[in-house]
Amino acid sequence: MTRFPPLIRSRADVDAHLAALLARDSRLVPIADRCGEVPLRILGAGYAGLVKIIVGQLLSVAAASAIHQRLEARLGVVTPEAMLAASEQDLRDLGLSRAKIKSLKSIATALDAGHFDLGGLGVFDGDEALRLLMDLPGVGRWTAEIYLISALGHPDCFPAGDLALRKVVRLVAAADDLPSEKEVRLIAEAWSPHRAVAARLLWRYFAVLRDKEGISL
Repeated sequence: MTRFPPLIRSRADVDAHLAALLARDSRLVPIADRCGEVPLRILGAGYAGLVKIIVGQLLSVAAASAIHQRLEARLGVVTPEAMLAASEQDLRDLGLSRAKIKSLKSIATALDAGHFDLGGLGVFDGDEALRLLMDLPGVGRWTAEIYLISALGHPDCFPAGDLALRKVVRLVAAADDLPSEKEVRLIAEAWSPHRAVAARLLWRYFAVLRDKEGISL
């Protein structure tokens, strides 16, 4: 078992990783120049952070935010205990699918019984933490990687299956076709051990192209 390198927790952490990343791959320098500040993008760790990510699976940002706000209003503090106390119909009325409710309640049961410790993932290396998360019901690779980056602050994780990242990696690599998840993962290996900040930078670039420059990717 190998411990993570120091977790990303501050603006200074992002800036340090970004400087090292740009020194490693000059193709990213003009992208960084266009993006300005790269967001920290840190959620709260633990069950509440994982819930927010699962709620957002396969939904637009606006839809996911609306459902999550209703969930917080209904539960108050989002804890395993509060989730287990809520009825399935209550959660359905908030806009959650049956599959997501099953996943959220199953994870809550595991945490409440002490069978899984989200807070303890920081003692594992990335691959082991990823495997442990993916053993939880309803947690696939994308969800696990987003949790490691956005909730835990893992510095060297890259969600290669994320469609926005695949589209921007296509531009970085000057590829004719949209690269596959496997191809993106291979390209991103060159950005290790700064892949989480590479993901933040490319998500930011996607937003700049789409929202500020009106470019359809």
